[in-house]
Amino acid sequence: MKIRNCKRCGKVFVYNGVDLCPDCLKEDEDDFKKIEEVLPRHPRATVFEISELTGVDSKKIWDFLKQGKLELADNNSGIQLKCERCGRPISSGRFCSRCLKVINDRLKIEPENEQRVKKNEKFHIQDRIKRH
Repeated sequence: MKIRNCKRCGKVFVYNGVDLCPDCLKEDEDDFKKIEEVLPRHPRATVFEISELTGVDSKKIWDFLKQGKLELADNNSGIQLKCERCGRPISSGRFCSRCLKVINDRLKIEPENEQRVKKNEKFHIQDRIKRH
């Protein structure tokens, strides 16, 4: 059992794979539900407008978009989300599909390195990137 401090409020909690305590996690779920209720009625709203309508902090709305929890409608021209690697417009997450493919291809373990990883030797991503 691992004990951690909540990254938002600092309260001590039993870590379950998420860096938020149960109270902050519940708050996020409630905020997410508020946003989900407002978006269908206001499909072209900006992050600021959604924040005003729901009372949810705009930073949290951006975080939901970047985490892929929210996805922009095709007709939403009020929010501009861009790929962090190439700058293309995207509707959710941090990277466009092309950049995700490139990133995933670079992170795949090559056959000659697979044995080294199996032997519990250290394998650094930096070493892998340098080879490409």
